[in-house]
Amino acid sequence: MACEFFKGLTLFLSYAILAAVLGMLQFGYNTGVINAPEVNIENFMKDVYKDRYGEDISDDSVKTLYSVAVSIFAIGGMVGGFSGGTIANRFGRKGGLLLNNVLGIVGACLMGFTKLAESYEMLFFGRFIIGVNCGLNTSLVPMYISEIAPLNLRGGLGTVNQLAVTVGLLVSQVLGIEQILGTNEGWPVLLGLAICPAILQLLLLPVCPESPRYLLITKQWEEEARKALRRLRASNQVEEDIEEMRAEERAQQAESTISMTELICSPTLRAPLVIGVVMQLSQQLSGINAVFYYSTNLFTSSGLTDESAKFATIGIGAIMVCMTLVSIPLMDRTGRRTLHLYGLGGMFIFSIFITISFLIKEFFGYVQEMIDWMSYISVVSTLCFVVFFAVGPGSIPWMITAELFSQGPRPAAMSIAVLVNWMANFLVGIGFPSMKSSLENYTFLPFSAFLAIFWIFTYKKVPETKNKTFEEILALFRHGNDRSSLRDSRLYGSMLNCVNALEGHIPPAESAALMVAEEKPHPDSCKAQKKKNLTSINHDTLYNTIICVTPVIFVQRQTIL
Repeated sequence: MACEFFKGLTLFLSYAILAAVLGMLQFGYNTGVINAPEVNIENFMKDVYKDRYGEDISDDSVKTLYSVAVSIFAIGGMVGGFSGGTIANRFGRKGGLLLNNVLGIVGACLMGFTKLAESYEMLFFGRFIIGVNCGLNTSLVPMYISEIAPLNLRGGLGTVNQLAVTVGLLVSQVLGIEQILGTNEGWPVLLGLAICPAILQLLLLPVCPESPRYLLITKQWEEEARKALRRLRASNQVEEDIEEMRAEERAQQAESTISMTELICSPTLRAPLVIGVVMQLSQQLSGINAVFYYSTNLFTSSGLTDESAKFATIGIGAIMVCMTLVSIPLMDRTGRRTLHLYGLGGMFIFSIFITISFLIKEFFGYVQEMIDWMSYISVVSTLCFVVFFAVGPGSIPWMITAELFSQGPRPAAMSIAVLVNWMANFLVGIGFPSMKSSLENYTFLPFSAFLAIFWIFTYKKVPETKNKTFEEILALFRHGNDRSSLRDSRLYGSMLNCVNALEGHIPPAESAALMVAEEKPHPDSCKAQKKKNLTSINHDTLYNTIICVTPVIFVQRQTIL
């Protein structure tokens, strides 16, 4: 399994991936960094208010100001995520990432100098700017990685996005403890350290090439695309990649660059757009942010001491990193859809266990032995909940949205999907405290219901994208949208099964050519292609004809058997 995963992973490709995912590390760090110094930041706000107005501010007002500092990050993320497609088309994937680091540096400086300037408004503005930076990163980084990765590594390398997020979360949790930077003097430094990923990416990324797909399909710079591929693949044999990109280009020539309005109105692209949006919702409405934001409180309410609860929270970050590492080789071996189903199913089960542990603790709270036992169950259930999130919903929604669309609609689709993700993030962050006070021990039940709905949707609607080219994935929805001929749909399924069964034996260039030939709308396309080949025989077209006819024969043979 390990050998299969590392096949095609060159040193320079690894370097390019590392340089790009620093943007996702920035996202993870700024998601978790604001939570540890909550008390210190609130004390700072009280002091500033008293110095300005000569009176104390109420506790409710301080909580409101702090919630603004937390939630304005998500508002900036919405703005950045929605702008990602425009930035990607205008400046390129790499160019957009480089320009985005300017926002990262500005936002980090504003947050770092907040206490020196004695202005909590500067903290709000800095959190908003860094939110825009992170929103752009969540759109540009998955797009760049999916476009530079070889077909057999696209899933595993896409998971590196989530790995970087989890590393950023873990680093922020560790640095935020009281023994390091979680103090009244240290918290501005803690927030200002967000400048490090931005500067590091500015130093590392310029050496990397622009996305070959962007160069070839969007800019029509074929020679530049070849140079980029030769560097990334460490080989001069890049014709298979070029041919696969050409197949995608031919299939989407009619689309050109698609706006968000055109994307929403397109019958063919509506299905993958709905899938992309629901996948993003399955990540944010799963309840994971409730665990990230309030894990310490959950652990203390389950019976742990304050110190043990803080270290258990760090344990959540460590488990996220470890499980994301485990899921990297599984992504291209097991498949996106399968892992997502496992992840959602496991989260559903353990969200029920969390609720049960809270209820039992309340009903038998007078028995000390029962309290100790249920504290253990609650902590284990929460950790397992995080484990299953890391297996699937943590990384797959970011990756599959980029995989479901060809070059033309991909930027607009990523913008919409990332906007939805950040909106759901914002709603959970704002709504969870009120939900917790209203539902108390039943707080996780709404998340359980969402997880069940998302599991059913994934099982019925989400296709498997493992080892499929962008054009093959698009063809799935084109045929699913064509209801004029049921025979076409069955024939396509047979052909796709045949192609998948012969993976590793058919050169990617010929496989891509097969998919383009197969997309012709005429119901007797296979017969038409066969007749055409008889009049103009050459090796490639004859080979495609044989592959086109084989699935029909295979299905008939299976029926007889």
